Amino acid sequence: MIEIEKRHKALTVNPLKVSQPVGGVLAFLGMQGSMPLMHGSQGCTAFAKVLFVRHYREPIPVQTTAMDQISTVMGADENLVEALATISEKSKPQVIGVLSTGLSEVQGSDIMRLVGDFRKRYPQYADVSVVPVNTPDFVGGLESGFAAAVTAMINRLVPEQVVANAAASLRVNLLVGPSLTPGDLETLKETVELFGLEPIVLPDLSDSLDGHLTPDRFQPLTVGGTPRDAVTRMGDARATLVIGPALGRAADLLAERTGVPDFRFDSLIGLDAMDAFVHRLALLSGRSVPARLVRQRAQLQDAMVDTHFMLGQTRVGVALDPDHLLALVPALQQMGMEVVSAISPERGPALGKLPLEKVKIGDLDDLESEAKAHGAELLIGNSHCGQGAERLGIPLLRMGFPQYDLLGGYQRTTIGYRGTRQLYFDLANLVLGEHHKHAIAPYRSKLHSRDEYSSGGENHAPGSTATHSAATH
Repeated sequence: MIEIEKRHKALTVNPLKVSQPVGGVLAFLGMQGSMPLMHGSQGCTAFAKVLFVRHYREPIPVQTTAMDQISTVMGADENLVEALATISEKSKPQVIGVLSTGLSEVQGSDIMRLVGDFRKRYPQYADVSVVPVNTPDFVGGLESGFAAAVTAMINRLVPEQVVANAAASLRVNLLVGPSLTPGDLETLKETVELFGLEPIVLPDLSDSLDGHLTPDRFQPLTVGGTPRDAVTRMGDARATLVIGPALGRAADLLAERTGVPDFRFDSLIGLDAMDAFVHRLALLSGRSVPARLVRQRAQLQDAMVDTHFMLGQTRVGVALDPDHLLALVPALQQMGMEVVSAISPERGPALGKLPLEKVKIGDLDDLESEAKAHGAELLIGNSHCGQGAERLGIPLLRMGFPQYDLLGGYQRTTIGYRGTRQLYFDLANLVLGEHHKHAIAPYRSKLHSRDEYSSGGENHAPGSTATHSAATH
């Protein structure tokens, strides 16, 4: 059984954890026409927005209740009610996601009650869906905040109904976690569509944060994402496919509300994980596996043959959120790689399923020290790992959030047959580059002069050093 080592340090060095409100905001950014609203100080919201802008390189719609010293002490209830009214009047969103922060949670703000007060005072905005989520900074992390927001969306937007003919529907619900990039989600939807099914992704970042230009010069709300009407009709689906253990509670609630059967997958990275997913799609659709996927699977197998010489027995340190760890570690082990250090910023249900002896709840300082102690040859983590990798003198494969020093990192695809194939190529190229970096220096004979090497040993007159050396040998 895996050992989950708790924190022992009195402070965090080089933080890995991203706060719960950031995860909640990310989930609402995958809803069409939505506006995330953080109930806290301006600094909390500004810091979160900077992370998103640097990672996605897109304008990010986020608002704040702007709690200051006075409202923090005397009460900030009015701040939230007035913010909801102002956003509803000026931006006319479909959905407003209200997310608490550490400041409002410590103050004791009851956001559920305040949303009720807003409804009573401003009945003219009844068409705006308001989804409150408790996401304090001092517990959990990006993944748990994201999962809490998805659960709250289902709770507020999906009605309690069982559709009689849902089994005949071509619709398939997809509950996805924050470890899947917009590129991953695009691949996921394409795979489902190959079987003649209609995917409804909650939340759909591939439609809102995929990096595309719009004809509108300015849009205060999210552009693209899952429509609110699609969420309300999730009961009219043949099945729900859940990616990642973190969304287990959301999946339970959706099944309870709609009666739609769900099928849960820990990962979509690697040959075995993708085979299980494709097999389920074939059963749901009643179709055989499309030739395109068969071809992609064969390409992945060939890539595994090509790269296992470089990846086998390579020691690697990984620092990611729980679901992301569970998705990646088995795929690394399938190629014979040795995970010598696994660091998670929070304790999630996925950690208990990791095929490792130990995983540590810690920070990037823990990753660096363990990687050094176990002779790691490669690191995998977000951009904050860059300094540690430089100090250790080993390469870094950037994964997770945030990635601020890599263009297109938010769009990188690692799931599916094609994504896994590219992942193995990227890992192998990093290992090859590191081996070339530490290549053995060429042998220089003491019997040859320096001048001969600098001139390349050419155009020497008879009787020169080069001729004499050649004659001697």
